[in-house]
Amino acid sequence: MSNIIECRSVSFSYNEGNNQTSVLKNLNFEIKSGETTAIIGQSGCGKSTLLNLMAGLDNPTEGVMLIDNINISKISETDRTDLRAKNLGFVYQFHHLLNDFPAIYNVALPLLIMGSDKNKALLKSKKILTKVGLENRLNHKPSELSGGERQRVAIARAMITEPTCLLADEPTGNLDPDTAMIVFNLLMELVRNTGMSAVIATHNYELSKLMDRQLALRKGKLVEV
Repeated sequence: MSNIIECRSVSFSYNEGNNQTSVLKNLNFEIKSGETTAIIGQSGCGKSTLLNLMAGLDNPTEGVMLIDNINISKISETDRTDLRAKNLGFVYQFHHLLNDFPAIYNVALPLLIMGSDKNKALLKSKKILTKVGLENRLNHKPSELSGGERQRVAIARAMITEPTCLLADEPTGNLDPDTAMIVFNLLMELVRNTGMSAVIATHNYELSKLMDRQLALRKGKLVEV
């Protein structure tokens, strides 16, 4: 299998006044095509930082991060944005939906931004919302949806561009345990049916066991579980 993302000797630290805080230390791993990977760790351990580095939203202090064999630190911000749009989908703990727009437009938005035909984008949005069980909620705004429904809309939005890899940061962290399991199982089903890769950061070990492999982030280091 080819590598979608490669992390080579990556470290990340930040400065606070005269003090330097090390968050990630000499990480090496690959995300292969079609593979699902859990990044496990407690809040504040650096999971979000690692996902931001994998997405090219931040640059490593040391080392190299590759997306589709491209060193994302060495390309322009425009090219980096295009690379993300082509290869990556994002789901966050908070849904980040646009409150003034119904579900069908929230999901279609990435395609519309990319210049897709409006009718085709809305048709594709309807199809993927149906896949996540929201065919009767297409015209409901986020305020009219439950927490689990809003997160399903966010998942549909992340997958509408058919990315090669989905990055999710605590995607069920704001949901009750029963709803979290329903949403997580749905997410895994969609990922496996499309053949894409997925990297999901979570502190929920039970959910992480549903994925192909688990990497624990401890004191800045990744350990295979």
